[in-house]
Amino acid sequence: MSQKIRLCMLLAALATTALPTDAPIALAKTRAPADSAQGAKLIALTFDDGPKPYVLMGTRSGNGVSSQSLLNLLDQQKVKATFFVMGWRLSKNADAKCRHDDGGVCREAAEEEHRRGHEIENHTYGHGNFRVMVKRYGEEWVLNDIDRASTIIESITSVKPIYLRPPDWTIWPEIQKKIEARGYHVMTKSRDVAPALRDVDSEDYFCAGRDVSKCPKPSDYDYVLRNIAQRERQSVEQHILVFHELPQSVELLSRLIPELKQRGYSFVTLREYMAEVARPSGGTR
Repeated sequence: MSQKIRLCMLLAALATTALPTDAPIALAKTRAPADSAQGAKLIALTFDDGPKPYVLMGTRSGNGVSSQSLLNLLDQQKVKATFFVMGWRLSKNADAKCRHDDGGVCREAAEEEHRRGHEIENHTYGHGNFRVMVKRYGEEWVLNDIDRASTIIESITSVKPIYLRPPDWTIWPEIQKKIEARGYHVMTKSRDVAPALRDVDSEDYFCAGRDVSKCPKPSDYDYVLRNIAQRERQSVEQHILVFHELPQSVELLSRLIPELKQRGYSFVTLREYMAEVARPSGGTR
């Protein structure tokens, strides 16, 4: 056998033995770490301005507007969400107005949210703009309005809310420090916080009512996906999505949730989200 033939046979043998060891290494590099907090693709799905019984339960409003059931959709998709509720809606004094406007008792709808395992957090009691309320009544009134909402929420959940989303995200450093001193984490869209801890506004409220001229084009569904894609290009794969209890949003989410799951995202409550995302920096509060 010539030296040239023996050299060819040796090279072939080396190539054959190299393949099994190279292949697993390549796979390991492309596989995402399943249990890594920093590598996890997480979404905290949140809702403001409720509870609204006709949207949650899938009935009709006092004006005859129908909706799919948001709670049933979340059950079907095995998603636990976080609801930022207005405290006044949970008062017995609100029962008549809730029946007239929203087709049911708001307090009972909140009880159903809790029964199905969703998180309930604070969107203030009266939903007044902080700047307007401070000018009219003073800072202490605003702080007490927040605590008043927490008290009535805790009467339903037996858990004190720790997250506050100000109406319209109106906040400034002085009042924020005083709110945080009472034990709350203030949700914000501000660029002063890390992207993963920043609210992602769906702008679904522009797509409700008679004037929908400001509704994102070509659709709110596309707008949310574009926002997420833009954040992903910045290596952000954790998102706090903000919606409202609106019939249009339930329909949107019936398509959005499966799409995001297909893209590898997991849905968690806000407390679970913060426990994972804020952990590397030792917390956000």
